[in-house]
Amino acid sequence: MTSPFPAQSMPPWKRAVVKVGSSLLSDGKGGLAKRNAVALANMISRFRDQGREVLLVSSGAVAAGRGLLASRGPGLAQRQALAAIGQTPMLALWQGLVEQPVAQVLLSHDDLCNRRRYLNTRATLRELLRIGALPVVNENDTVAIDELKLGDNDNLAAAVASLIDADILLIATDIAGLYTGNPSHDPDAVPVPRIEHITPETMRMARGGAGALGTGGMHTKLEAATKAAAAGIDTVLFCGHDGATISALADGRLHGTFIPAHGERLVARKMWLRHTPPSGGVIRIDDGAARALLEHGASLLPGGMVSVEGDFSRAAMVDVLADRGSRRVARGLVQYQSADLRRITGCHSRAIEAVLGFYHGESVIHRDDMVLLASAAAVRSQVSSSNSSMNAAVEPQARKC
Repeated sequence: MTSPFPAQSMPPWKRAVVKVGSSLLSDGKGGLAKRNAVALANMISRFRDQGREVLLVSSGAVAAGRGLLASRGPGLAQRQALAAIGQTPMLALWQGLVEQPVAQVLLSHDDLCNRRRYLNTRATLRELLRIGALPVVNENDTVAIDELKLGDNDNLAAAVASLIDADILLIATDIAGLYTGNPSHDPDAVPVPRIEHITPETMRMARGGAGALGTGGMHTKLEAATKAAAAGIDTVLFCGHDGATISALADGRLHGTFIPAHGERLVARKMWLRHTPPSGGVIRIDDGAARALLEHGASLLPGGMVSVEGDFSRAAMVDVLADRGSRRVARGLVQYQSADLRRITGCHSRAIEAVLGFYHGESVIHRDDMVLLASAAAVRSQVSSSNSSMNAAVEPQARKC
């Protein structure tokens, strides 16, 4: 078939994450099929022959398990059981199509949240790439619970790309790439070969959900591309059904959508902080504290806190939001658990030990354990201007503690 997307040259790259969804591996009856997998496996093998490294994020385990058992149970336990049963045939599919050894890697929320486990995972994946294996990564659905799931495999692929410091993220899709609308319903929809920045308008182009077998859709692919771009990683969306498109990609020609990185690569720790799954906890801060973080690179001190939402432990990953508005200012690892933070909200740092009876440091989140997610101008556009000085904001007219 002839792609509606014009050919464009691929940038040079050394290490890639390739993401393949369930719909591309389905036989239409609930099981797995080789039809699309063969072309994708050949592409991966050609990349390897070119001296490149590839990590594969592959869906399909739940679909394979469903095909074996003909189960349609909607519950979490049923899905976890299907994932466990389907892992073996899904891995066997890929191992039968590539000559290099295939290595299964199942990741959980804690693997990316816990710094030590994160580093161990990173080291293992890099070693697998070094010795010439093909790591096949998926979320550990067998033990994951809804509250602590990494989410869809598009966003998992972006997190893994950051984890291994990949150069590019290649996402195989059901269609040729991003269109200005849904080409199945909108006759005026036209291809979008390149996106410099993903904006709300871009996200509106991705209306519509995933297919019956998938958990994502074009919307989640753009979310993943946004995360990859922020980490200095290019993203490609291409048709996983079209053998000619896949073959051309192996030759360095893209018929699809290219989304370039739009920022400098973050240092490894900042990349980890940006993409680590949150605990669900939220700290709301006043206007002055937001300015102190965004404009002066300050740590978050208890005097700048307005409220604490959720229950979380010390060293949990929490989101920091402006008190007035919904924009996330930052995220980082807290020095104190949620119950203790509620007790010292609005206090001066010098009062921490007197209030709690112990002391883990003057900051709620140290700047080395924090990554910023917004600009000062963006936050100011959502909140009322404040006349308080920076010092009054970080250490405001502290309440008596």
